[in-house]
Amino acid sequence: MSTPLQIGIVLFPRVTQLDFTGPLQVFSSIPGATVHLIWKRIEQVASDSVMAITPTVTFADCPQLDVICVPGGLGTDDAVNDEEILAFLKQQAEGAKYVTSVCTGSLVLGAAGLLKGYRASTHWTAMDGLAPFVAIPTKTRVCVDRNRVTGGGVTAGIDFALTLVSIMVDRRTAEAIQLQIEYDPKPPFPGGTPLTSEPSVVEKCLAATQARRALRASAVGEAALRMPA
Repeated sequence: MSTPLQIGIVLFPRVTQLDFTGPLQVFSSIPGATVHLIWKRIEQVASDSVMAITPTVTFADCPQLDVICVPGGLGTDDAVNDEEILAFLKQQAEGAKYVTSVCTGSLVLGAAGLLKGYRASTHWTAMDGLAPFVAIPTKTRVCVDRNRVTGGGVTAGIDFALTLVSIMVDRRTAEAIQLQIEYDPKPPFPGGTPLTSEPSVVEKCLAATQARRALRASAVGEAALRMPA
């Protein structure tokens, strides 16, 4: 690489920390790369767990990025209708080499008009939120469509980041990072997707998230109304 990679991860209130801390660890292991955590102001941003994160740069001071990444979380319901976030993403996407997301972060990219005509993945409970943004829902753990790279739900962020490193740098570097973080997942139970989990587990999860999914659908519907014809 002739110049160091500039990689930026957008924060927002109620972000899911694992959506971005997995990729953050991978990206931070790229030789010479600079990774930015971005928010409107330099102040702690509350995640959707007990963790709060301090950004490293503001929207206004962020340099042009090679990679812009949006994680997911409960806060995407607000982010899809946050004009400041959407404007920042549109601006960065014009010069970025890769426009990316993890989990429901793809809905925010969609709301910014950055997934029109692109295949994209997201959390399994949010797949129906992609079509209103003229994206093509794709049920894969990592989806690569030209320079759009999107990861599925939460833990797929590590797979997403390693895949992106293999594309941006080379496979050998990605493999070395995978070994360095000892990424060799062996889940303690079968499942983890609606296709591989027991139907009763899927039903329980859907019931527990019914109200949550209704709020997301409302937010996506509002955001989709702003999409140009």
